[in-house]
Amino acid sequence: MKKNILLLFTDQQRFDTISALGNNEIKTPNLDKLAGMGTCFTRAYTNCPVCVAARYTMHTGLMPHHSGCYDNGSSVHNTSFMEVLLKNGYQTHGVGKMHFTLKDQLWGYEARDTSEECGAKDDYKHFIDENGFLHISEPLGFRSEMYYIPQVSQMSMKTHNSYWVADRSIDFLKKRDTNRPFFLMTSFIKPHPPFETPAPWNKLYRTVDMSLAKCPDGNDDVITYWNKFQNRYKYRDKGTDINLYRTMKAAYYAAISFVDYNIGRLLSYMNEEGLLDDTYIIFTSDHGEMLGDYNCYGKRTFLDSAARIPMLVIDPSGKMNKGICDTPVSLADIFDTIMDMAEISDSGVQTDGDSLFKVINGEVKRDGIIGQFSYGDTALYMYTTDKYKYIYSVPDEKDYLFNLALDQKETKNLAPDEKYSDIISDYRGRIIEEYKKSGVTEFIDGNKFKTFGKKTISAEPDALLLRQDTAESIPDMKDFIVF
Repeated sequence: MKKNILLLFTDQQRFDTISALGNNEIKTPNLDKLAGMGTCFTRAYTNCPVCVAARYTMHTGLMPHHSGCYDNGSSVHNTSFMEVLLKNGYQTHGVGKMHFTLKDQLWGYEARDTSEECGAKDDYKHFIDENGFLHISEPLGFRSEMYYIPQVSQMSMKTHNSYWVADRSIDFLKKRDTNRPFFLMTSFIKPHPPFETPAPWNKLYRTVDMSLAKCPDGNDDVITYWNKFQNRYKYRDKGTDINLYRTMKAAYYAAISFVDYNIGRLLSYMNEEGLLDDTYIIFTSDHGEMLGDYNCYGKRTFLDSAARIPMLVIDPSGKMNKGICDTPVSLADIFDTIMDMAEISDSGVQTDGDSLFKVINGEVKRDGIIGQFSYGDTALYMYTTDKYKYIYSVPDEKDYLFNLALDQKETKNLAPDEKYSDIISDYRGRIIEEYKKSGVTEFIDGNKFKTFGKKTISAEPDALLLRQDTAESIPDMKDFIVF
């Protein structure tokens, strides 16, 4: 029988949040062990740094300019790797956040244990209601004004969403059809904000122990319109409180460590059942989190803090060499990688990625990674190699270039220096050549991107603010008792 496949997925986890890969502040013993067991792709990128589009790229192997999914809006139906696996004899199951915007909420899964954000009436909400938590309308944390305010979870450890995701994954494994290989996607909502963890995990990290964010001189020359937009609508553009920032970072790290704990629970069960020797494991995330770098928060940018992601592959067959691979890879490569794991030589699907097996073995020439976020007059484009990263922001009408060999933290935009004009022209040209080859030329003007005029954020300080409240979380004045 073919080997099983386990996809461990987190939401909004930065690339630099695994202890074994260089972060001395965070505790991730299970991810550390996985890193030692497999291959660590240390230059992995999301092709579109926002939830729906990143996941859509991964599930279909299609870049945003081919799929038409550039943001959190609706998607058209393209074939998912789950559909291909199901047709080829796999039992497919999904647990946790998927963020599908399709009418088909299975999209190739035989079944799902559903858990989404923003008060959805899903399997997790039914679970907490059945366990007596009917009074909790926002079990994943308070959003809107509280979106980036560190919180202690209203849920106990064993009723928290991260614990529930691991429990439901274990339940699937206990009840699975043992006559078929399985594909299981275990998808955690955390560490996506709100940053909330149950007691006592909320005190795993303390404010005074957290290092400060990356805020180089010349921040404004590095960030884009989208960074400023996010800071506004997430209530983060009115100055920096260092203690609040460090408390926020501690809460973000706690959410990751609690996910790690629950990954450990799942893998311990699999080890006890003898499943690990017959299961490929992929660990990755949809995008990162700025987390105060450049005084910014959120994603929607191609700076490493938001666009670079963790990616680990554990191969029980021994075909993939263990250790570090620093070749640029992306979520678009997951589709073909899973096809190789499932021994499916012809999926019948044209994709934009390559199998990570072929990347690490040198069977494909990998020049660089293309990325796109948003569309038309608000688009961001990226092309990155292991040497340079080029970004173009349409709303800023501005080029950005970083020398990744000399400036790994992306602190200085080299684009204004004419010395780098040839590199900028080359990298921009690689994006445009790919788009022209694909017939996607609506926003191409010769060898440049079309311009629409620069955009600015409203000077009104309360404009654009985010509100994501469930109806039941708002008190009704009719319920007030007046003596």
